[in-house]
Amino acid sequence: MQIQIFQIDGDYDEDSLKFRGLEQTMELRGGAGIDSGIYEEVFRGDVNCRDLEEVYSLFNVGGHPLHRGHSLSISDVVLTENGAFFCDHWGFKKLDFDPELAHKPDDLLRIVYVEPGRPPFVSEVGRDLLSMQKAVHGPLEVLNNQDGTVLLCNDEGKLIGMEGNRHVGDDVIAGPFILVGDNGKAFAPSRMRKLTGIWSASPSRRKSAKRK
Repeated sequence: MQIQIFQIDGDYDEDSLKFRGLEQTMELRGGAGIDSGIYEEVFRGDVNCRDLEEVYSLFNVGGHPLHRGHSLSISDVVLTENGAFFCDHWGFKKLDFDPELAHKPDDLLRIVYVEPGRPPFVSEVGRDLLSMQKAVHGPLEVLNNQDGTVLLCNDEGKLIGMEGNRHVGDDVIAGPFILVGDNGKAFAPSRMRKLTGIWSASPSRRKSAKRK
């Protein structure tokens, strides 16, 4: 299930709408509807959920390593292929929302994220070490794929018993990993599409990567 999550940015919240239900929000805005411009995108990607209730459970309890916001709460907006949905006091309410008006940090790194047994997806992560370590659940190991991409994985993945993910040469990467451009270069959209195909859910063998 491909989703994006948006949460109200306190710096833009002049009417104190964060954590308010939809009915009260509409009253305070004089019936003007949701202001997409006060929202910040805090997650985009593919999640192993069947519906919005499972999305709520995932992001309210366990979270996701690429999620940059607080736990999913009232006033948050979840965007799916079926539209935008407001997290209300009871369930989700469909509404008009323009994701192009929302904002996010300028320094995010565009990545391909690969989880065990799941299709790769395009997302974003902070460029700082802690954000990248959070994405792979631990200390980083850097592997040069020698094709203009770098693979970042958990250096202790096998030692701590993380699930096998993809074959690289005669080795197996354990746990989730990130694909980024060599030397921090941004991927073109066509390159992103090609990488998600190459690193599909099939555990096929690929040429060996060079450890940095």
